[in-house]
Amino acid sequence: MTSVSADPAFPGWDWEDPAGLDATMARFTENLAACRSLRTLRPKVPSSHAELRELGVTGIEFAAFRTPHPEGLGTDLLPLHTEGAGTEPGPVYLVDDVHRFTQLDITEPLPFDDASVDWVYAEHLIEHVPLGTVIAWLREVRRVLRPGGVVRLTTPDLERYVQGYLDQRGGFFARHRRRLRTLRVGPPMPERRAFMINQIFYHFGHRWIYDEAELRHALSTAGFGSDCVVTRHDFQTGIRADVAALDTSFRRDETLYIEAVVPGVVIEGADEEVEAGQEGASASGAAARGAVSEGSGAPAGDSAAASAVEGF
Repeated sequence: MTSVSADPAFPGWDWEDPAGLDATMARFTENLAACRSLRTLRPKVPSSHAELRELGVTGIEFAAFRTPHPEGLGTDLLPLHTEGAGTEPGPVYLVDDVHRFTQLDITEPLPFDDASVDWVYAEHLIEHVPLGTVIAWLREVRRVLRPGGVVRLTTPDLERYVQGYLDQRGGFFARHRRRLRTLRVGPPMPERRAFMINQIFYHFGHRWIYDEAELRHALSTAGFGSDCVVTRHDFQTGIRADVAALDTSFRRDETLYIEAVVPGVVIEGADEEVEAGQEGASASGAAARGAVSEGSGAPAGDSAAASAVEGF
């Protein structure tokens, strides 16, 4: 029996051929990157806390073409585009007269000063790049966070998938298949439990899947050590309600939510005040910038994988 879909809405779609679906997923992402208008706000992305605040930015949302946070700067590896123009790395753009966006590659050093942002958010990004690349990026996140700053990470929870495999009733996997059908992402997935485990590793450009212990390991290795508070949270709950509110509801059943808070208290208007206990946020900034390139262990071509397929 062939596994190729006979559904006319998804001609040639084969869930059992992840590599063959890459082009289809690329077209899906291309459609998400379309916008009505683009206007350059700054020819170069601001780097200091003061410059970012002048732009109305307090934090960064990664893998986001359009962050809904009113003080957020959305970023992605892929460009946004209108019918006649597109973004390029470097400038900050206003998208559809609402959203701030700059094009960034997380395999490269972040273009922000030490202790320059209050929060960082990344929803379903880290599973799209190798573990070494994630740790190097988190080192950069640790560097740019201000005292008291928070990073919130969400990602598919490996433990839930293993529990789903062991559950003979199949409720978790059924919800997952139903969610993709609601979003019209392909024809119905196969119902085999082994397939449902494999698809989270091999589809959607996934490279590394986490449980809580693995994500805590990545954070600790990246410098979020004993001086930081690392906490597991539920959907849309966390240290900062405005950041937790960025969680999208349609994938809450599969998602692990982890926050890490660096020590200290953010003092508004005091750019230079960084508490002595905030190791790595202001000291050795140049070395931290170089860690992304030197410590990622990412082979050539992983920049393309660094852009999460939005919605997965």
